[in-house]
Amino acid sequence: MRSRSSSTIRTRRTVTTVTALLAGALALSACSGGGDKSDTGKQGGGTTPTGSTVSLPKLNGATLEIAAVWTGQEQSNFKQVLAEFEKRTGAKVTFVPAQDPIINFLGSKIAGGQPPDVAMLPQPGAIKQAVQQKWAKPLGADALKELQKNYSQGWQDIGKVDGKQYGAYYKAANKSLIWYNAKVFANAGAKEPKTWKDLLTTAQAVYDSGVTPFSVPGADGWPLTDWFENVYLSQAGPAKYDQLTQHKIKWTDPSVKQALETLAQIWGKKDYLAGGQSGALQTEFPASVTQTFTGGDQPKAAMVYEGDFVQVNIGETKAKVGTDAKVFPFPAVGASAPVVSGGDAAVILKDSKAAQALVTFLASPDAATIQARLGGYLSPNKNVPVSAYPNEVQQKIAKALIASGDDFRFDMSDQAPQAFGGTPGKGEWKDLQDFLRNPSDVAGTQAKLEKDAAAAYGSGS
Repeated sequence: MRSRSSSTIRTRRTVTTVTALLAGALALSACSGGGDKSDTGKQGGGTTPTGSTVSLPKLNGATLEIAAVWTGQEQSNFKQVLAEFEKRTGAKVTFVPAQDPIINFLGSKIAGGQPPDVAMLPQPGAIKQAVQQKWAKPLGADALKELQKNYSQGWQDIGKVDGKQYGAYYKAANKSLIWYNAKVFANAGAKEPKTWKDLLTTAQAVYDSGVTPFSVPGADGWPLTDWFENVYLSQAGPAKYDQLTQHKIKWTDPSVKQALETLAQIWGKKDYLAGGQSGALQTEFPASVTQTFTGGDQPKAAMVYEGDFVQVNIGETKAKVGTDAKVFPFPAVGASAPVVSGGDAAVILKDSKAAQALVTFLASPDAATIQARLGGYLSPNKNVPVSAYPNEVQQKIAKALIASGDDFRFDMSDQAPQAFGGTPGKGEWKDLQDFLRNPSDVAGTQAKLEKDAAAAYGSGS
């Protein structure tokens, strides 16, 4: 989920309702949900099938390509959504696997004269860059109608550039969650923490029971940025968060120092990280999850931080969400717990009736409901039935996202220029990996972050 230049998000942040709802997800048993997939119409479309909410045109003979960086089960699940669109319209849709960062991938496709019709862009900044490059096309009346009907103003606004709608956010992420192995917690007598201090106490209890507390995917830079953002948002507050996001304050600011020092309370304790710092730096995100939920009551780690999409990876183990694998909101480091969100927006690169219809469909509850039932997915669409999500934990997370309305903060690195916030081995990703390697070097890390941010934002030193 990453990258490009900062877009203004006119959102506020109140977390009382969100935190209360998320707290309800803590000790719930997994249960089957969903029921049957949404009804499908006859091939050829042109009408609204029974049980659906959106009318789509007849598109027999039309062909489309849609690009996204999704792999594995996430890609497979999305293809089921595309298959439904094909059934309703008669169009043929091909999924194009993209490399991260997707903006670079799209640039090469466009340079070669073969852009996909639609791309799923995982950052507000990437949408802005696509508009600046004159790649993106504005959304038409039908797509706008779906957005206005189904999305809060905040989610509409982050798909806009200069007041014009280019992106429809199909997928969201609640990135303020910590998942834990329930057997380990039970054996350790550990409690779900509400504050950062409580988290350190819980970690020590887990460690004393003979299990390493945390699994950290340091081989991937982006989860490290997410760790930082949650700590920073809660500790420094939303105003500072917005300023740092837009590089209106420097990374040498004392608030960044405080956040890094706080992170070092965990990252700096070798015994608290699965494999220590060096092991964490060799652990990729999928493995960071699966190693937390395999090995019975002696896994490689007891907890793993990341968003609701962790459920897809838990699904690759024998652990059941809600019983073996439980979740708590990222603890409050400052006055209140953080609410950080991410997402992926559908953006049209080749304008056509078929491309507009596909984005219209993706902005409807019909499309999101199909993928919600398959698990490992969260929609910002407020008209997706909560019952569509396959277990009570996911249902509570979905309720919390919708209840937050416009009261959230979008992932900071996703709003940054790509060179700083969204490129493997560069910028913030690399600087935080270096910090994980040596968490005592707070000042050096701040200096590197500021140097890279200044170059990427073009703001001098």
